[in-house]
Amino acid sequence: MTFLVSQDLSFRIPVELSYDSSDPYAVEITFHLPGDAPVSWAFARELLLDGLSRPTGEGDVRIAPASPEGLSDVFIRLQVGCERALFRAGAAPLVAFLDRTDRVVPFGQEPAACDPVGDLDAELDRILAEDRYAG
Repeated sequence: MTFLVSQDLSFRIPVELSYDSSDPYAVEITFHLPGDAPVSWAFARELLLDGLSRPTGEGDVRIAPASPEGLSDVFIRLQVGCERALFRAGAAPLVAFLDRTDRVVPFGQEPAACDPVGDLDAELDRILAEDRYAG
């Protein structure tokens, strides 16, 4: 990703994108800024998906395509109070990342992925069915 410090100053920084199916709605970006400890931001996976094609987000995280024509670079703006940071990323690696997350937990299936009660109900039904047949 490119960190856009000002109109005249920018530099590339390594970032790490991560996804954990135990929190299926969120993605995390960790920025490795020179001379500083890594900084991580977690936000909605759907926000990243929507930001590829249209401006989206409110508050701390805003994502928008850099160009209105097709998939291009994407601007990611992060804000804490009055401090802001603007990054530019290629859409292709973000699409590839989102595709991998979709294989882990398909978009729209997040509730099932984080519903331990549903799994518990199925397990209790199985145990009760075994008890009925055993006794």
